[in-house]
Amino acid sequence: MRNETLEELRTLSEKELRNRLSELRREYFDLQAKLAAGAPPEQVHKFKLVRRQIARVLTVMRERGFMA
Repeated sequence: MRNETLEELRTLSEKELRNRLSELRREYFDLQAKLAAGAPPEQVHKFKLVRRQIARVLTVMRERGFMA
């Protein structure tokens, strides 16, 4: 996972943003599933990073007037 800036996200097309949002949501779900299954929380900081990246993508989508 790469931490993209708003400027980088603003250059993506609508389809690319939707794909990126889907990937991030899947990654967040997988992190939650691992934690719920009892796996040791090796990289707890990733929860925060993924949540913020999801928020960035949603912000760009709202700016352009389309939502997920």
